[in-house]
Amino acid sequence: MSVQRYPLSGVTVVSVEQAVAAPYATRQLADLGARVIKVERPGGGDFARRYDTTVHGHSSYFVWLNRSKESLTLDLKDPRGREILHDLLDGADVFVQNLAPGAAGRLGLDAATVTSHRPGLIPCTISGWGTSGPWADRKAYDLLVQCQTGLVSLTGTPEGTARTGISVADIAAGMYAYSGVLTALYTRATTGEAHPVEVSLFEALAEWMGQPAYYTRHGGTQPPRLGTRHATIAPYGTYPAADGKEVLFSIQNEREWAALCTEFLGRPELVDDPRFATASDRVAHREELDTVVAGRFARSGSDEILKDLERIGIACAGVNDVAAFLDHPVLADRGRWTEVAVPGATVEALLPPADLAGLPARMDPVPAVGEHTRAILTELGRADEEVSALRADGVV
Repeated sequence: MSVQRYPLSGVTVVSVEQAVAAPYATRQLADLGARVIKVERPGGGDFARRYDTTVHGHSSYFVWLNRSKESLTLDLKDPRGREILHDLLDGADVFVQNLAPGAAGRLGLDAATVTSHRPGLIPCTISGWGTSGPWADRKAYDLLVQCQTGLVSLTGTPEGTARTGISVADIAAGMYAYSGVLTALYTRATTGEAHPVEVSLFEALAEWMGQPAYYTRHGGTQPPRLGTRHATIAPYGTYPAADGKEVLFSIQNEREWAALCTEFLGRPELVDDPRFATASDRVAHREELDTVVAGRFARSGSDEILKDLERIGIACAGVNDVAAFLDHPVLADRGRWTEVAVPGATVEALLPPADLAGLPARMDPVPAVGEHTRAILTELGRADEEVSALRADGVV
């Protein structure tokens, strides 16, 4: 029976990881077939395992981020634990870590140290604020970074700010770490050179702040908080229909504006109204325009409005909650759901968003804490008696 080959089959990743950013990066490498050995603390493991217990007793975060990995428990404060890790690194292609500030250096796991006699190893460091600079020693978590990049000041309504509802700083850092490692692997394959990768949560989210950064620097003021409205496009946002349901739509160009006025609002004279003649004019007179749109929405139910807007070629949609998203027809009809095993159960999981034609996605189980410890140590040449002694001493 042939063994399934994946794009990263044969690549070994060792990751001393926790929380979201690093596990997200390495899960994507595992999705492509890399062997990912996740190093966890003996006993409790990655603290993200205990963020909640909603998925058959397991954390929703952990189940999302850790499929297709092997779990090895090691006490890295013990020299014997570090020795095992270094033995693993001798056979690894990539080493990922997102330890607390300064911890990698104290443990001899910083990029310079781990590559000193492993020229082919690609180290990937994920930090909060960067490994140098005035904030290098500060801890970070997602909302801190949302606040410091200014994202929170853009999110919410005129009455108050709001946290973005998912961990965008962690996700951004995980995405850039993933793409950085892929780039480093490609570079090593084509030039023979292994380049360290470094990503910080702050700099990852700073990249996502590019448009409001340019707008603020050159416009003299930052974009306002407008809820579902758009700071630089109007009309754009949600409006309540006569049945109380909200419909989102946006106008992206002058053709759509003319169609909206003529075929939906029934106000063809507005097409050339000086208040609304250009995109900037419509933003400047947003309140007057919103009054016109809201009046039209109040005369029809949401289903009728959606049909009318779709008919004239204007992008629109209802506003789903998470339960409705889970039942979305696009996910169902395109076969985006599959099953993944977790300890003691099976759960539905979304396939990775990037399809590679002819290559199935790898969707292997989520590991229990230390599930693969004995097998990995045996692979490294440790005898059963030694493994038992290490376990008795709490090293593994």
